[in-house]
Amino acid sequence: MALVLGLVGLHRIRTHGTRGRGLAIAGVVLGALGTVLAVVGVTIAVLVVRASSPLPSDVAAPRDAHVQQLVTGNCLSALPTPAADGTVDTVHVVPCAQDHAAQVVSEFAFDPDAVWPGQAAADARVARSCVLSAEETAAGASALAWAPTEEGWSTGDRTGLCVVVVPGTT
Repeated sequence: MALVLGLVGLHRIRTHGTRGRGLAIAGVVLGALGTVLAVVGVTIAVLVVRASSPLPSDVAAPRDAHVQQLVTGNCLSALPTPAADGTVDTVHVVPCAQDHAAQVVSEFAFDPDAVWPGQAAADARVARSCVLSAEETAAGASALAWAPTEEGWSTGDRTGLCVVVVPGTT
């Protein structure tokens, strides 16, 4: 709005020979700056929403994703290396028809109103829900339980994941 009014003001000053050129230029500059900031803000908002939205159960193309975006059915190209504190933030998700090292087979939802139980309790609760069938165990599968961290819990993450790894298979 300030950009348009500043441009109109500059035009009127030029055609009528009145004063106020400095204010009109300030309006143009502030209007342009406001427009740029609005575009940047909307772009960032769209990217944040997209980056935090759950993935489809089988992605169409390989992509990096945040662990909180994973759902049952997602396949991981490789098991990620945990950070020094044992957390995993980003994984590489691939279509399940491609070679993959692991697959999310179930999710455990904590009560949305629950208080943080502590990392050991969260890990144990997710691990108890991550049970392999006799066939999976016979095939050499192993289960990894990924529980929310205290930091994730504080931002609303209440989902644990059961990730199954079968060595040498896709």
